[in-house]
Amino acid sequence: MKCPYCSFDEDKVIDSRPTDEGATIRRRRECLSCRKRYTTYEKVENMPIMVIKKDGSRQAYDRDKVRKGILRACEKRSVSINQVERILDAIEGHINNSLEREVTSEFIGELVMEKLRELDEVAYVRFASVYRQFKDINTFMDELNKLLREK
Repeated sequence: MKCPYCSFDEDKVIDSRPTDEGATIRRRRECLSCRKRYTTYEKVENMPIMVIKKDGSRQAYDRDKVRKGILRACEKRSVSINQVERILDAIEGHINNSLEREVTSEFIGELVMEKLRELDEVAYVRFASVYRQFKDINTFMDELNKLLREK
């Protein structure tokens, strides 16, 4: 670490403590040349996740966009905000554990449907009807029948 005062590149750590609920480490350092002290913060660098859309374009993963879709499907259902946040955390955990930096929008949609199916069947059907773009009542009924068979 370069000293911000004299640019010497050797220092010693005097104190380290976690901050932001352990997400960041605060370190007090002392320059070995000029003896001045300064503070640094260390944080894990998150690589952005890129989403490949159906048309082939790419855009950064947006948690709020996924949250809005889930909330729309869960409207007037007994699904709490905490449950929605847990779904979002599970989806992001799954994506991060896959070690892929690019995922398709279809992959994310399937993960959302899987989580909603476990949580609330009506929310699942609502989301699936928009996501899979049901063209008529027959495709809608096919999805409902598949859900009933799984029970």
